[in-house]
Amino acid sequence: MNGKLPIIIGCLLLGLLYLPASGQATEDATDPPGPAFRLVRAVMCETIEGYEPRHIAVAFSVAVGRISCYTSFDGVTETTYIEHKWYRRDELVTVKRLTLRPPNWATFSSIQLREADKGPWRVEILDARNRIVRTLRFSVID
Repeated sequence: MNGKLPIIIGCLLLGLLYLPASGQATEDATDPPGPAFRLVRAVMCETIEGYEPRHIAVAFSVAVGRISCYTSFDGVTETTYIEHKWYRRDELVTVKRLTLRPPNWATFSSIQLREADKGPWRVEILDARNRIVRTLRFSVID
């Protein structure tokens, strides 16, 4: 038995290496779904007045000076957050973390425009689990 004991212990230890560690099962099996909500509206605009987007467009003159990404949601079941990730020519420029509260919520983020900001842009709208809900594409022009 003494000669077989190291082999038995070795096999047991090797078997432990292939067992999933506590809490490390696949994401689909263990991660609860994120807070439920539905994106009702997502637009790019020049201004926000009374929590409503004004001058909605997909091309903005740099002379406007400021643009906003407006998002509204319904079916928000619990307080959570989203992110607006602003990209210029596929380079991340800024990330805005925005709170959502039940039952319906509208929010927005804005950036100041400079001459160097001309070109293609996008805003990725992500949920609290870092999943893209929607992507808005637009351009900044002369």
